[in-house]
Amino acid sequence: MHPYLPLLIYVLVAIVVATGMSVLGTSFGRKKPEPYKLLPYESGFPTAPLMGRFPVKFYLVAMLFVIFDVETAAFYPWAVNLRGLGAYGLIEMISFMVVLGIGYAYVWKKGGFSWR
Repeated sequence: MHPYLPLLIYVLVAIVVATGMSVLGTSFGRKKPEPYKLLPYESGFPTAPLMGRFPVKFYLVAMLFVIFDVETAAFYPWAVNLRGLGAYGLIEMISFMVVLGIGYAYVWKKGGFSWR
């Protein structure tokens, strides 16, 4: 048996299920949506045309959270394998933390963490 056969089966099942759901949704779904569902909608508030500038602070905070959260997720595998990595791993993680700290300080100085 080929070692990639389970992966091929998984991908095929995923494609069949996704295609099936799309076909069933378009076949049996409503053809005429309600008028209120066609209105523009942004972050929980209905928007009107030319309403003005939309504050992007929420998106900035969300992106910063994702960036710093993903970067700090690298700490766990490092901590688990700390003895195996030795001095080289310690130096690499210190340099990683310095770069992370520089990015954190930059965002802080630019006001990315203050909600106005």
